[in-house]
Amino acid sequence: MLDKEFTYYLENQDELLQKYNNRFLVIVDNKVVGDYDSTEQAYFESVKKHELGTFLIQKCTEGDDAYTRKFHSRVIFH
Repeated sequence: MLDKEFTYYLENQDELLQKYNNRFLVIVDNKVVGDYDSTEQAYFESVKKHELGTFLIQKCTEGDDAYTRKFHSRVIFH
């Protein structure tokens, strides 16, 4: 649903990192329309201006830690 906005973030991550390191970005139509200290602040400010489902909130960090989850299991298969 927000593939276009996420692709924009990935393609411009290095450049965005220079300006918005550790900020929560709000991306609409392939542009950053806001940057905030927290996810909550980004959300509550964005819903005032944009319809739900039309904006992406993405933490701007180096690498893929902000958008990748790793799960570990202690299960051992024999």
